[in-house]
Amino acid sequence: MNWIPLEHLLAQTPASRPVTLDPALEHTELRQRALRVAAGLRNRGVARLAVHLEDASELAIALLGAWRAGVTVLLPADLQPASRARLAHQADLWLTDQDGDAHLSELFAEPLEGAKLDLDQCRLLLCTSGSSGEPKLIDKRLRQLANEVETLEACWGADLGDACVIASVAAQHIYGLLFRVLWPLCAGRPFLRRAQPFSEDLQLASRQHPRFCWVASPALLKRMGDNLDWPALRSVRRVFSSGGALDAEAGQRLQQRLGQLPTEIYGSSETGGIAWRQGGALWQPFAGVQLSQDDHGALRIASPCLPPGHVEQTADAARIEADGRFELLGRLDRIVKLEEKRIALPMLETALAAHSFVSDARLGVINDNRAYLAALVALSEAGLHALRNGGRRALTETLRKHLANHCEALALPRRWRLVAQLPCNSQGKLAQAQLDALLQAPRPLQPERLSASQEEDQWQLQLAIPLDLAHFTGHFPQTPVLPGVVQIDWAIGLARELIADLPPSFQGMEVLKFQQLARPGDQLSLTLRFDRERSKLHFAYRNGDAPCSSGRILLGDPL
Repeated sequence: MNWIPLEHLLAQTPASRPVTLDPALEHTELRQRALRVAAGLRNRGVARLAVHLEDASELAIALLGAWRAGVTVLLPADLQPASRARLAHQADLWLTDQDGDAHLSELFAEPLEGAKLDLDQCRLLLCTSGSSGEPKLIDKRLRQLANEVETLEACWGADLGDACVIASVAAQHIYGLLFRVLWPLCAGRPFLRRAQPFSEDLQLASRQHPRFCWVASPALLKRMGDNLDWPALRSVRRVFSSGGALDAEAGQRLQQRLGQLPTEIYGSSETGGIAWRQGGALWQPFAGVQLSQDDHGALRIASPCLPPGHVEQTADAARIEADGRFELLGRLDRIVKLEEKRIALPMLETALAAHSFVSDARLGVINDNRAYLAALVALSEAGLHALRNGGRRALTETLRKHLANHCEALALPRRWRLVAQLPCNSQGKLAQAQLDALLQAPRPLQPERLSASQEEDQWQLQLAIPLDLAHFTGHFPQTPVLPGVVQIDWAIGLARELIADLPPSFQGMEVLKFQQLARPGDQLSLTLRFDRERSKLHFAYRNGDAPCSSGRILLGDPL
């Protein structure tokens, strides 16, 4: 490949060098746009620029243009109002896809001259995910990023060749930024502008390219099922995964389907890449990474991806082998105290995930008069079967007994929340604040709305029944069934949201039928139609092709 060091991307003008495909963008055009952005930022007197762009090529243009203008770039993890409020004082200008913010084309001016970027003056502020506490800002110099992409190319550049980089993760985080944008830019390797967050999208994009690699999260790789054309996908050059550990079972499934184990990357926003592995428990440090440990066994990192002379103290406990490889033993900063007893949450999560009913689990602390543990559990297929055929109480009691072999009684969760999968972000992480909110929230009372569409006077909705729906309690203890009265209530409530001017008063039912049980985890289609002339709301639930329930609800004005 025709490698261009990161600091020379605006200084060199190669004749033909693809950046993106469909729509195509050449390096020469990217360079020109970046230099125009640099002039526009300089004309406006911008010192700090917040950038959040879905198009990875536009992100690259904004980054390079800002650095050429001497502007510090802030990459917010998201554009939630709370995140923007927290970061408001960090930026003079917000460059995003949202209305009211600056857009890339508005910054174009007569271009500055091409020049080498200063590795020690160009700065990037990254936001951590908040998966282990409050999000924080990490200050990076361009030299650290340049060292990292050169390390990646030395490891895998020959394997990838001119493979198109197809990613499921956002480029607002260090993993996506490096693997999706900066590394391909330096290598002359084309990349897709948009993230492909679903396995079907990843497959569709992969089929457009004879050579490709994947930059994915453990959450996506774990969800990839048998419905994909795996023989056609076996030409993938390499599958990268980062953001958390990929469980061994998912890795083995991918090896059987693709002929290779995923390449997992261990690192953080603070440290950059630390190590990698392709199967097994042991991690191989990247070249130049020096490991040591503090008195508690937590890793300390010295690396070319860190400022010179800086040693980063992590909270990751580890066991280091004589050959330099190491095994991770869990995070020490997720040790809590209950009644003066120290409890390692990662150890309990690992123990829970080892049960056949559990695909993943996260634990947290609830403070309600006294502190106790709560568990958010993603059920496996076996766990869902146990829930549907034995009930919630029997399932959670089984998990408590299993966990009792690993901890004292006070460490057993007193609150359980059951889900089909953990609501991780595109990086495969679950923010601590979101975990706390989920654990503290009451069990759901409403269905999960997957889609809604209208055709003439009829609405069609796709609904998922939450595994932990509160209405299942007592109906029935050993075989949870969605009560008929709840189905009617949902139909009325959804109709009031979607259909204007429904009469306010319930006045009775007609031709009510219940033909098939609705169970935890079922996906139902609901058809709604309001007959205004007769003031009747027609509803029908189906579970796949089978009718579930139907009827006519009489509505009118209060008597």
